[in-house]
Amino acid sequence: MTHPLAGQAAIVGIGATEFSKNSGRSELRLAVEAIAAALADAGIDRAEVDGLSTYTMDNNPEIEVFRNIGGRQLKFFSRIHYGGGGACAPVMQAAMAVATGVAEVVVCYRAMNERSQYRFGSGYTPPPVPNAESAHYGYYVPFGLVSPASWVAMAARRYMHETGATSEDFGRVSVACRRHAATNPAAWFHGQPITLDEHQASRWIVEPLHLLDCCQESDGAVALVVTSAARAAKLRQPPAIIRSAAQGAADDQQMMTSYYRADISRLPEMDLVAAQLYAQAGVTPGDIRTATLYDHFSPFVLPQIEAFGFAAPGRARHFIRDEGIEIGGRLPINTNGGQLGEAYIHGMNGIAEGVRQVRGTSVNQVPGDGPVLVTAGTGVPTSGLILGSA
Repeated sequence: MTHPLAGQAAIVGIGATEFSKNSGRSELRLAVEAIAAALADAGIDRAEVDGLSTYTMDNNPEIEVFRNIGGRQLKFFSRIHYGGGGACAPVMQAAMAVATGVAEVVVCYRAMNERSQYRFGSGYTPPPVPNAESAHYGYYVPFGLVSPASWVAMAARRYMHETGATSEDFGRVSVACRRHAATNPAAWFHGQPITLDEHQASRWIVEPLHLLDCCQESDGAVALVVTSAARAAKLRQPPAIIRSAAQGAADDQQMMTSYYRADISRLPEMDLVAAQLYAQAGVTPGDIRTATLYDHFSPFVLPQIEAFGFAAPGRARHFIRDEGIEIGGRLPINTNGGQLGEAYIHGMNGIAEGVRQVRGTSVNQVPGDGPVLVTAGTGVPTSGLILGSA
């Protein structure tokens, strides 16, 4: 039985600003620039936009964005929680809105001066009034686990213990992403590949994470335009059909710190997303041509490879070594350079790269016309997409 959402909507426009460490302009202006570029790419007038969707940690209110792009009637707006875990979810929301007739043209956006104005990598500061979400930080912040790197380090160390993975195995992810970024003119690290020796020599952030295991902090914006598959066929760009879209949160889920689970080396929320995506799209791991796997920290790429069935549990390191995640390998990942190499726009730039792979316009194009997988943030409630050609 065909899933009611599968194939009903498509991404028809993508737009972005430059990626930098100091944009020199407001986050609202970045959002408007990226949206204008995405609409121009699609050949759709700003006045036709009747839906907006984003996710938390974006500081641009939907109505301000809508007013500044010259919108007229906003029928649908949504904002997904859990930061980078929500990266693919706005596209899911847009697809549902379009498929049900709630809206006709939905723009998904992400705009941030995350390097020049504030730092995601800085230590956690509790809110003045505790709430249900912040209370659990009291179990580990007093003991020195204050930053995202330190939170991921706990799970990464356990993964190493359970599977035999080493720092070099994590480093191979960073090397692959930087190699792809080196040929991408839009990437911050364009022309700057790294070797495994350079990865190993980079300073420790929180063991077992080296500096080169950690993504960038970037300024920039990315926007996507979603409309119906029927209309997409008439627009100027080859559509990226949304074959499937899913969200997931699993047992005893916390924000990057689900330490009270029986096994903290796995990503059960990503298992849930994977199962939904494959079922909706009617595909298997063997059908996936390329993937953009959320790489805010390289260790979490390995359990994603396992969650999506490209390798058996504990065998991702062998998959990376033997079958390959670079161009020419079995599963080229993050062909734009990912967040480790292109920019950290909280995953939205990874979706744009997925669209380019479907269109055949990536600077590191993977041959064939099979479906493309995109994932969102790991260690948190998450989301994912499978995109394909018409």
